[in-house]
Amino acid sequence: MKYTPRLKSKYKEEIAPALVKQFNYSSVMQVPRLLKISVNQGLGSAIADKKLIDSGMDEMTMITGQKAVATRSKKDISNFKLRKGMPVGVRVTLRGDRMYEFLDRLISVAIPRVRDFRGVNDKGFDGRGNYTFGVTEQIIFPEIDIDKINKINGMDITFVTSAGTDRECLALLKEFGLPFKNQNR
Repeated sequence: MKYTPRLKSKYKEEIAPALVKQFNYSSVMQVPRLLKISVNQGLGSAIADKKLIDSGMDEMTMITGQKAVATRSKKDISNFKLRKGMPVGVRVTLRGDRMYEFLDRLISVAIPRVRDFRGVNDKGFDGRGNYTFGVTEQIIFPEIDIDKINKINGMDITFVTSAGTDRECLALLKEFGLPFKNQNR
């Protein structure tokens, strides 16, 4: 028997039928779905300390379960002592089963560990059915050992969906269990 992630089967059995009912879709194929999750960590201070990129890549690989890639600068900026091609961040794009596993761990384990958490801000929609929010500390993920980190860094998490509007994307992410601040939208 092949393993399927919990949220993937929940999407097929519960979320898709609920969204068909909510938005009166004529077909199940019109229901928005999660295409990919992009996790990005900007490490601007890596210009001075090259080890930050390596530790950032290791941490991001542990968090997501997929090898991280260094992002490089596109142009020279003399005020920041930045040259074209220098590594300035780390990113990972998750699709398929790894995406659902990461989303499950994010919702059920990592987000509840945020200090003074009152919900995810619902202002991060881009108008095309995608949602981005920021995490201030990477130590909310249980894979990170607090004693072994050099520096606390935040990260941006982007959910790319097939939804056409922000309202459809919000409904999809609420059904997955993402706890939004303002529930009366």
